[in-house]
Amino acid sequence: MSTSRADNPLSLALSSLDKNFRSRIIKTYMDIKKNLSEYRFESAGLSGGKFSETVLRFLQKELTGSYVAFNKRIVNFTEECRKLMLLPHTVGNESQRVVLPRALLFLYTLRNKRGIGHIGGDIDANKSDATTIARVADWIICELIRIHHSLSLEEAESLVDSLSTRNIEDIWEIAGKKRVLRPDLDNKDKCLLLVYSCTDAGVPAEDLCEWVKYSKLSMFKKRVLEPLDQACMIEHDRETDFVFISPLGVREVEERILKKDASNT
Repeated sequence: MSTSRADNPLSLALSSLDKNFRSRIIKTYMDIKKNLSEYRFESAGLSGGKFSETVLRFLQKELTGSYVAFNKRIVNFTEECRKLMLLPHTVGNESQRVVLPRALLFLYTLRNKRGIGHIGGDIDANKSDATTIARVADWIICELIRIHHSLSLEEAESLVDSLSTRNIEDIWEIAGKKRVLRPDLDNKDKCLLLVYSCTDAGVPAEDLCEWVKYSKLSMFKKRVLEPLDQACMIEHDRETDFVFISPLGVREVEERILKKDASNT
């Protein structure tokens, strides 16, 4: 998903923010989501740190009129958050003054204390940490949208939830189903593209079979899912019967399938 397009829904929802802050906030947020979806958990944590620093600078500017320049390091992140929380009640609204800084502090602490970006950290970064970072970032974005775009929290959440699915022009969603609009692709490539479109959520094997219009589920698993699983393009969880795309599968989609489509246009 490109964050540079003028009609990007997230950019529109945050349109009242200064462009310098808006573009940085969106980029670091989408980096978190992309890294998580591609199982790059440590990278997701590093992106979470950059996201925290960017949002903190935005809150500093909003509440005090000045902020730590982007070309300067924030020496003491905790102290900078504390300064915002101690501002008079008359400054800004309570969420930006108290709640958001606390959320940022939790996110930044998780990034710093769980082995992310450090040798000899307490615990190695894992999916649970990266998922938590992404969910906290989701909430922060929802809160910024609610405050600055006059949306309800439910509306903001709906917008953010829609970002967890990649926007791919070659996939048509209709009546709760997905269809691949690429007759040049075989069933394996269609399957990869469909799982890729769902990011880290995973897809039931039965749904994939129906989406590619395969006649029999057992044969779909044998002839499509099993070869992809053996090639480490996907992970087919036999217990839940869900299918997840691997980093190798992501690379295959982005470097071959999608580029092949671009070359034909």
